[in-house]
Amino acid sequence: MGIVNIDEDLHDQIRKASAVSCRSINAQAAFWVKIGMLAETNPTLSFNEIVAQQLKEAGVDARNLKAVAA
Repeated sequence: MGIVNIDEDLHDQIRKASAVSCRSINAQAAFWVKIGMLAETNPTLSFNEIVAQQLKEAGVDARNLKAVAA
């Protein structure tokens, strides 16, 4: 583990996103870094495809869950 220096404005955006995602600031930053790295190495996949692939690899099966209406 190490320290990453980021712009103050980006840190503020990470803080705001972490509240919405119910993640710590560090977990939100790590999520964005991981998704960004996966996107760069898999340029033909969409964000949703990358997340679906990661959920599948983690053993998450949401097929029987019902969607929540907005």
